[in-house]
Amino acid sequence: MQPLQVVIAVFEFVLLIFSLSVHECAHAWTASRLGDHTAELEGRITLNPMYHIDPIGSLLIPGLAIFGPLVGFTFLSGVLIGWAKPTPVISRNLQKIVRDENLITLAGPASNLLIVLAAFLVLVVISFVVPGGHTLVTSTFEGGLTLGVQSNTQAIILLAMIAILINLSLFIFNLLPVPPLDGSHLLRNMLPYNAVQAYDRIPYWLSWILMLVIGGFIINLFVGPAMRVIYLLLHML
Repeated sequence: MQPLQVVIAVFEFVLLIFSLSVHECAHAWTASRLGDHTAELEGRITLNPMYHIDPIGSLLIPGLAIFGPLVGFTFLSGVLIGWAKPTPVISRNLQKIVRDENLITLAGPASNLLIVLAAFLVLVVISFVVPGGHTLVTSTFEGGLTLGVQSNTQAIILLAMIAILINLSLFIFNLLPVPPLDGSHLLRNMLPYNAVQAYDRIPYWLSWILMLVIGGFIINLFVGPAMRVIYLLLHML
């Protein structure tokens, strides 16, 4: 086990917890703005992870996926997924229920995209402002870590890259139409009444299988090309 692998794993775990907290805080803040203060009264408009973390979705599953490969457990290797406690929303408090529920739902994935944008801008600024920054950014993207040479800057680059990777993964993962993910709420609001009744009866164990197996496949299908596009954009600067 190399020290660098441990450092990267810690970065990934901390950034995942932070990103999940931002995601749920965005849900809660949007719900409050649209008239439902349930989450606000529970203290959910905060970035404090203690108000958002789910023992399984925020700690166990991400922990196995991130730290497992360091000790030989590779079942969830490379799958940067996770979820937090669902943000409580009482629909009757909303003025236009379907529209407002969809806006509250989309606020979470949108917050992940904002983190991606912020991290990308950090890389752009480093490329232009730091001497040799462009080379350092592109080489780090290519896996060429050189500790001890501009180590502070490279740590920031690595954090930004991981933030992009994690939040792209969370964005895609949460839009899957699998209960209880955000995508399931969007799909549910589009289904006719009878279909909603059947949809709500999807077994919890089946949701778990779909989230872990299909979720990982979908994330790998889209995140890789998205990261290559970001690399190309940085390379062309």
